[in-house]
Amino acid sequence: MAGRGELRSLDPADAAVVASWPSSAEETRLWCSASSVSAEEITGWAGFGLYADELVGYGEVWVDDDEVELARLIVAPHARGRGVGRELVARLVEQALAHHPSIFMRVHPDNARALRCYAGAGFVRVSQADADEWNRLQPTLYVWLTYAA
Repeated sequence: MAGRGELRSLDPADAAVVASWPSSAEETRLWCSASSVSAEEITGWAGFGLYADELVGYGEVWVDDDEVELARLIVAPHARGRGVGRELVARLVEQALAHHPSIFMRVHPDNARALRCYAGAGFVRVSQADADEWNRLQPTLYVWLTYAA
């Protein structure tokens, strides 16, 4: 897959496709910290789709004054394990770097597959002090990552 996808704003007609990708409430929780998510909710998010003939990935770039955060990344079930996740991360990083050089992600600690993907894409854990501070008001003790490549 590497290098073949096109990142563009998610077509609202594809929101139902993205909503169908998690196979369980647990997978949805690991993805977006909710037990379920509707197409209508996804349509309201400012996300990007990775298109390679069809939609194969989804993610968001949250821009703040002093940082950018990548969020809610998910890959179509049939495209997992084929480099799509790393391609999605690389394309989102390109978008993020246009806004700010500091890029972060928060990942559910049980999402080992995502953590491996992000490490392979150039992300490393932030200091424990930063993670502790940033998790202070979070509903979950997330693993916080920063882009280091």
